[in-house]
Order: sequence, then structure tokens, then C-alpha cells
Amino acid sequence: MCGIIGVFNQADEKRVDKDILLQMLGLIRHRGPDGFGIYQDERVSLGSTRLSIIDISGGDQPISNEDGSVWIVFNGEIFNYIELRPSLEAKGHRFTTNSDTEVIVHLFEEYGAGCLKYLNGQFAFAIWDTQRQSLFLARDRLGIRPLFYTEKNGQLIFGSEIKTILAYPGVQPEIDLHSLDQIFTYWSTLSPRTIFRDIFEIPPGHYLMMRGGEKNIQSYWSLDFSPGKTSPRSVQEYQDELEALLIDATRIRLRADVPVGAYLSGGLDSSTTTAIIRNFTDTPLDTFSISFSDPEFDESPFQRQMAEFLGTQHQVVYITHEDIGDLFPHVIWHTEIPILRTAPAPLYRLSELVRDNHYKVVVTGEGADEFLAGYDIYKEAMIRRFWARRPQSSLRPMLFNRLYPEISHMPNSQAYLASFFGAGLLDTQARDYSHQIRWRATSRAKRFFSSRVSDHLNRVDGAAADEIIYPPGFDDWDALSQAQYLESTIFLPQYLLSSQGDRVAMAHSVEGRFPFLDYRVVEFCAALPPALRLNGLVEKYLLRRIARKWLPDEIWQRRKRPYRAPIHRSFVRADGSTPDYIEDLLSPASLKAAGLFNPEAVQQLLMKLKSGKRVGETDDMALAGIISGQLVWRLFVVDFQRHAPPPIRYEELRRDCSPQSVVAGGQHAV
Repeated sequence: MCGIIGVFNQADEKRVDKDILLQMLGLIRHRGPDGFGIYQDERVSLGSTRLSIIDISGGDQPISNEDGSVWIVFNGEIFNYIELRPSLEAKGHRFTTNSDTEVIVHLFEEYGAGCLKYLNGQFAFAIWDTQRQSLFLARDRLGIRPLFYTEKNGQLIFGSEIKTILAYPGVQPEIDLHSLDQIFTYWSTLSPRTIFRDIFEIPPGHYLMMRGGEKNIQSYWSLDFSPGKTSPRSVQEYQDELEALLIDATRIRLRADVPVGAYLSGGLDSSTTTAIIRNFTDTPLDTFSISFSDPEFDESPFQRQMAEFLGTQHQVVYITHEDIGDLFPHVIWHTEIPILRTAPAPLYRLSELVRDNHYKVVVTGEGADEFLAGYDIYKEAMIRRFWARRPQSSLRPMLFNRLYPEISHMPNSQAYLASFFGAGLLDTQARDYSHQIRWRATSRAKRFFSSRVSDHLNRVDGAAADEIIYPPGFDDWDALSQAQYLESTIFLPQYLLSSQGDRVAMAHSVEGRFPFLDYRVVEFCAALPPALRLNGLVEKYLLRRIARKWLPDEIWQRRKRPYRAPIHRSFVRADGSTPDYIEDLLSPASLKAAGLFNPEAVQQLLMKLKSGKRVGETDDMALAGIISGQLVWRLFVVDFQRHAPPPIRYEELRRDCSPQSVVAGGQHAV
């Protein structure tokens, strides 16, 4: 894993000041503190911060081909690089390292943009072809690793994090109000938008080719739930094939020249991947988990049970409400986007625990809920469609008690559930039917928008939902697959793998690896009969059949419990006090200066919380969104230079590949 930066001169040939590149690299040294390198010529500048995991002594970047005509900076891992190398050598390619990075260079030489279809990994990289004078930027299929860019004064500026772009002279950050509206609908922006105007991401499964002044962005892979892609087979045959895929996907994600640990939440997904490591490899294993002081969110008994069952060395980070509130500004510095949840904060602390135990790599269970239908949102949609066939039925909405037994015992719970899930009940032909309830509930938090934001949004043509791009054939997919597509292309890459994944892990130089996101596993699951993903109200049906021979009954039979963290209690404590930064950020003066939220409405919410009155999920999400929105404004728009870390020093560069200048080399001490 690494961080990358770059500048491409689209027309004029002008060497970028190396001090600027060192400043950009300094902003992401947390992504790769083990080494730093730069390549420059008159058209392009490439930079890398390295987290050395594979070929520690020989994999310094930038890396070139044999004659120095093709250069790469690379963030991520290619897990099948060992299998790819022999065929390239047979074609005459000569290797000077044992790294996965160099495999990409030679694949690009051989196949151009077609190299991407050969890669099994998580990646974002930039390749400069000196002969064709072309820049090639690419991102992995599912968006595990980030890559952002902007265009300014005839230059394309890019980096692994937005802060690298903000460090470039002339780039002035401005909050994109339409993106803010998207966050307060979908929990994230819709790709390629970011929270900053005119700064974009390379979408998952896409590449950008820049040659001269022409920019071409193309999709090379997309999620496809089209029926009939595989021939029918027995349940046991499906089970055997998925099991084999998961074992191989987990095994190749243990490829590293450093120890590999694992996150262990106590749920089905991480327990399964950890059990595979234990049962099918000889890898010594340390596991890591989060314990909450608040019992409503704590799953530590299940974590301890799994650690004892598998015999792992288990480490736990203990999180209080106060911890989350104190960590939140640090989290937002790394997410670079407002968020409606506090869940990334404990994960930020967890990655710190991993790093303190001298680990750089952890295997995690993300992806199973998206592709094997683990979330309640899929069950909600199934029940609503069933209810919509007889909308007058008083029995069918009672099925929601099965999903939310913790609510069913409360007064008037049945009337509440029927009213909440009955909204838009008969609109079953809507493409976003499965997510309408969630997005409508989230959108209620927009009542805190300032009049400036609301007036701007009212002048924008079209609703935010109109910007979702649906693939060809979407209307022919079954209802479950449609719901999974929305969850897997919006929530997964834009929030789960970003704010709750890459950004908080790499904040402490920790790389997450995801067997369930191996593209072979994803494509297999997308082709499964829907009943093998969600069988009645039993989620992840096929995975449970596999896991029952590896896990205790209490684990594989557990009802899905989504990972969450407390929100308002983390910012407004029992005695009504708040962290100092909250009072500052949410003061009428700061709110008015930012212009994003209504000062009077925010003050009323704060008073409500300080008085100890009960608040619902919408107010919780609004509070997190307001605080994080104000933090984004303060950290990146108002005080960016003050918060920015110092640049990389010249003497820390391990390699300078410019033929015109030489910088003193040096070994950076981690």
C-alpha cells in the first residue's frame, strides 16, 4: 500500500517545482511512511509514499520498464502477481524486482488499458508512457482504493487523497452544495463527485487516459446481476464452488513479506475469513476488535468466543463515548467528507492498535453483506413488496416485528412500523424502491440546511436521485439484485470502503484486505439464484451453509447485527457538556460564516440534546452531518495550511528518477 500524487501538463512543457511535490507527499505520508520517491520530466511529475509490504528491499517506487520508457506509481496490492509474472517473462519482459508493482508495468506494455482485466487486486495507479506521451490512471473494480483529480490552468492534478490536490498552488477549495445534498440523501456523494467543487474521483471500475489535451474516462468493469449467466446446478454444487473461491481469495490475500492480522467482529463474515486462515494456512494469527463501553453497541463476548475457538492472539481496543467525540476531528481530516455516522471513529482507533502491535496488514469481512444480501434493507424491501400485494392486510406488516424485535415490545410499535414502512408502499415499479425508505428518512435531516443552501438546491434542475446511473438491463433484474446493485455501487464504495475503510485504516498505515471483494467472488455471488443469497428472511443463506462446519453454532446462526457506534452521546455528554471544538464549530458565528446550516435550528437541536430529551435516528444523523460538515469547512476551506503536516524533506527521498537533476538519497527511518 502507498499513496500517490502527480501532475500532468496537458499542453505546455513545464517542470513542476519539486517543493510542491514534496508538500503534496507530506500530506499523505501516513499512507506510506517507509519510503518516498519522485519521477519528473517536462510533461509529468509522479510521486509515491510507500508502505512496504511486498518486496520490501526492492519495491521502491516509482518503477519503470527495462528501458525507462514507462513509469508507474501504485497504491494497493495485486494478489495474483505471482501467477501473472511467468507469462510476461515468456513474452520477453525482464524484471528487476520481485514486486507486484512491476508486473503492472509490463502488463501495460503488453496490453495497454486491457491490462486491467488481468488484475485481481485493490489498486489505484498512474502510468506515464514517455513514448506515447500519455498518462493512464486506473482504479480497482469495486473502489477499494481512492484516486482523485482536478484540472487547473492546463494541468491535471491527482492524488490518493484530496488534500494533496488542495496543496497545489491555485486550487481553492469550495464546498459543493449539490454534493452536500447528496450526502444528506445517500450518506455519500455519487461518483464521480466529491464534497469539493471541481474535484472528482476516478469511479470504481474506470480508467482515465490523458494524451495531449484529450481526456477519456472509460468503464472497464461493472457489476452485473443479469439472469442466466450460469447454468443451473444443485445447492451443494453452488456451495462447493463458493467455498473454494473464498478459500483461494483469502489465501492470496495473505501474500506479504510482513505479518498479516485479522479484524474479528464476532459476526459471521469476519469469523468466516478468520476461520479460513486458521483452517487452510499455517499463518500465525493475531486478531483485533473493538469493545464499546456502551452495551448497546458492544459485541465483545462473541469476539472473545471466536478468538478462543480459533486460538488466536487477540487484542481489543476499548471505546467510550468520550473517545468518539475526541477522535472525530481527526477522522474527518482523513475522510475529507461530511459523514452521517460516527462508526469510522472506533475503526480509526482500531487501526492505531494494529499499528502499535507492529502490523501493517489485516484481513476483514467487508463485502459479504452487499453481495450475499446480509443487510436488513433487503428484507425490508422483500416484506414491503409482499405487503404491497395486499396493502389492506393488517398481518403482513407484522413481519417487520421479525426484523426489529427490539422495537416490537415498545408502545404503539406496530402502528409506527406500519406507518414508517408503508410510505410509498405501492410504488413497486420504482427503480430505487428498496432504498426509498432509507433515503427519505435521511433527507429529513436537510431541514437543518441554511436558506442559502436550500435556495441554491431549489434552483438546481432535477432531484439528487435523478443522478443515479442505472446499467442496461437493470429493469429485467429481480428485485433483490436491484437492491444489491444500489447498495454495492453507492453505499459500499462511497462510504463503507472509504470513510469507514481505506481512510481510517491508512491514517495509521494499515492496509485492509477483503476476500469477499475478490472480483471472482463478487461475480459468482451476482450470478447466484436470489434464494441462495436471501432465503425467506435468512440472510447470507449459502455462506451460513459453508460457515457452519467452521464456526460455533452461536456464531454462524447469529442474526445480522450491523456495526454501529453511538452518535449524540459522543458529542453531548450526560451532564450536558460537549467537547470544546463543538461549542466553537456550532456557535452561531461559525455556522453563519460557513453558510451550510441554519444557526437557529442547530441551536435548538443542541438545546434538546443537552436537556436530555430523547432523539431519534434522524436527529442523530443530522448531528453527525452538521458537525462533520463544519469540520470539513474549517479544516479544508478555512484553515487548511495550518492543519497541513510539513512536507517531505529532500533527504528522505529514496529515489529521484529525473534525468536532469539528482537529489541526495537517504533511508527514511520509520
